[in-house]
Amino acid sequence: QVKLVESGGDLVQPGGSLRLSCAATESIFSFTVMAWYRQAQGKQCELVASITAGGSTNYADSVNGRFSISKDRGKNTLNLQMNSLKAEDTAVYYCNGHRSVRYWGQGTQVTVSS
Repeated sequence: QVKLVESGGDLVQPGGSLRLSCAATESIFSFTVMAWYRQAQGKQCELVASITAGGSTNYADSVNGRFSISKDRGKNTLNLQMNSLKAEDTAVYYCNGHRSVRYWGQGTQVTVSS
């Protein structure tokens, strides 16, 4: 059973930065696509950023230019560097890995507030 575990969520002030990580029990390069999703309270889950096995990336318009998704081969982690954070980035962030099925982590809370 594949397991994804997120970490790095925290309370941060507007304009600050956070780095989320997602550790996998199997090689992150075995997934066709890996992604970060988020769900704010009372809102639908939305795709934040994705990265293919070949390294192609895609970002939601709302985070483009502020967030960066990457893979760390040595640590076998999927990362999300989040800069210039805004209050509207507050949400639970989920790691997702897609092969023949989708795998989800348990989520990590990001709160942007002064």
